[in-house]
Amino acid sequence: MTQHDIIIIGGGPAGLAAAIAARKAGIGDVLILERDDKLGGILNQCIHNGFGLHTFGAELTGPEYAERYSDQVEELGIPYKLRTIVADVSENREVTYVNSTEGVVTVKAGAIVLAMGCRERPRGALGLPGYRPAGIFTAGTAQRLMNVEGYSVGKKVFILGSGDIGLIMARRMTLEGAQVCCVAELMPYSGGLNRNIVQCLRDFNIPLLLSHTVTKIHGKYRVEGVTVSQVDGNRRPIPGTEEFYECDTLLLSCGLLPENELSRQAGVGIDRVTGGPVVDDSLMTDIPGVFACGNVLHVHDLVDYVSEEASRAGEHAARFVKGSVPEGREIRLEGSGGVRYTVPQLIRPDTMADSVVVRFRVADVYRDKSIAVYYDGVRVQKRKKRIMAPGEMEQITIRKDGFAASVPEKITVTVED
Repeated sequence: MTQHDIIIIGGGPAGLAAAIAARKAGIGDVLILERDDKLGGILNQCIHNGFGLHTFGAELTGPEYAERYSDQVEELGIPYKLRTIVADVSENREVTYVNSTEGVVTVKAGAIVLAMGCRERPRGALGLPGYRPAGIFTAGTAQRLMNVEGYSVGKKVFILGSGDIGLIMARRMTLEGAQVCCVAELMPYSGGLNRNIVQCLRDFNIPLLLSHTVTKIHGKYRVEGVTVSQVDGNRRPIPGTEEFYECDTLLLSCGLLPENELSRQAGVGIDRVTGGPVVDDSLMTDIPGVFACGNVLHVHDLVDYVSEEASRAGEHAARFVKGSVPEGREIRLEGSGGVRYTVPQLIRPDTMADSVVVRFRVADVYRDKSIAVYYDGVRVQKRKKRIMAPGEMEQITIRKDGFAASVPEKITVTVED
């Protein structure tokens, strides 16, 4: 069986950054497996700007951002296989992939980095009543059809869900001459970045209906309209609040799901909130030598954070191959009081870096609240925030020298007054 030092599953922004970091850390045998016909992942269809401000200090489009990383892969001579589907990952780090030239191949890895990204929640997961007419797309599918393949998906559009892709597509459809009737959001707050609400909706006078959802799709062969209802605190439609919107297209932007079928096959432990692997501060899962990063770990708001996180995963995978295994005592991290989750979920104080960035999302919109950190019930950090929202990730830093006196068993991150 062929063996590679590190196998990266996924050639999007996370996979590219991890591969580059691993090569720069001294690993010569790194292989990227990518199912698409080019490197770059989802960024290739994100032709709007706003990428790279943190990483490159420049405002780039998605393809430009991806190109900077793919160029580095080429310059470093990192091999990759395109149009290659990974079919299985085993707990002893064997990877089975298939493509049209080699057929089915199984290879052994010294370490694996999971960087498969995420997928959109489809109509079937939403329980929307009505026929299955033409004109219903997830926002990402519509984005690819328009930006990569050159098709127009509709002329009069209704968007359900205010995730970032949905907001961006509201602007994109408008710029292409379509009429965007409205964006409806089930929750009482938007799921996207505030800058996208301003630049994609308010700048184009596109209304945003919070606490609303589609309760019926009209049309048998092509979408003819949707009925929208207000929802109560339990997110159930309120009778008598129905309103009809005429449209020929319905875009769904109702959440992203980390793509973890391969992770589950390998026996990786999955966090019930993030939908991604449980990892320690080195981004290693509960299977030694298997690391995770990017949107397969938890859905990020900025690709710059994906690249930063993936670089750390690549560096730690390289250390693992060289014999430096994260081990020793474990400190559990948990979110409470409005913090939905933390990544990582574990810190190993004996082998951790001098500082560890912990990222998380809050469960609601909070104004003039504080983020507090507790070690075994004793508060050690408190930072005031003017506003926090579920659509934007927050972060804190845990320092190793903070454990000089004693090592806690549990670190709690919470929202408080």
